[in-house]
Amino acid sequence: MATQSNKDAFMGGLMNLFKEQWQADVLLKAGDSDDGAAIPAHKLVLAGRSEVFKDMVEQGEFKASSKLETITLSEMKHGEVEALVEFMYSVDGSISCRSLGKHGRSLYLAADKYKILHLRDLCRHHLIQSLDSSNALSIIELAQIPFDKDLHDAAFAAINNNLRPIASSDEFKLFVEKYPNLTVEIMKASLTWEASPNHIHLGGNRYCGHCGSYCRFCGYPND
Repeated sequence: MATQSNKDAFMGGLMNLFKEQWQADVLLKAGDSDDGAAIPAHKLVLAGRSEVFKDMVEQGEFKASSKLETITLSEMKHGEVEALVEFMYSVDGSISCRSLGKHGRSLYLAADKYKILHLRDLCRHHLIQSLDSSNALSIIELAQIPFDKDLHDAAFAAINNNLRPIASSDEFKLFVEKYPNLTVEIMKASLTWEASPNHIHLGGNRYCGHCGSYCRFCGYPND
């Protein structure tokens, strides 16, 4: 009869290999770390999770070398690389809320760069759920590099829902200089939204007749 303890041991086997550094054959190093802080990993696991890492470890110098080669992720910090590697060793494709809360943006960018699409989906979902007036501008900026329509649309709607406090911030002034065309789109959308008969103000909050709630991510009606 199958037991939970046996299942847990089976599911945790891959992570145990990582923690024990058993026959690790590659090192991952963050841009802010020295060689002594590199994280041991397994080429097979990296290649199985990411086509980009697969291409890296298939290069001639990796195949021919008898020593432990190092891959430097120069754009990441040590804690971010740790979170990335732990995700790649997870069996169920999950990542902790703590890792997402602490490293969500950098993991989102890393997931896109290294083509780890499931991780990018998880990070996008976390970023959308965390949207508010304090971070909407930085998240819509994140959605431009590379362009991510779902993240962009969610941040765009959040900005329109909170335009007054956002427009009076110093961050918005810098945003206007950096993204003048996007700023024009935001202001035009806000004017259209305010004028739409589908939206009325209740106690300072916008109520959406289009989706029937205090819409945060609905955006403005297309009618």
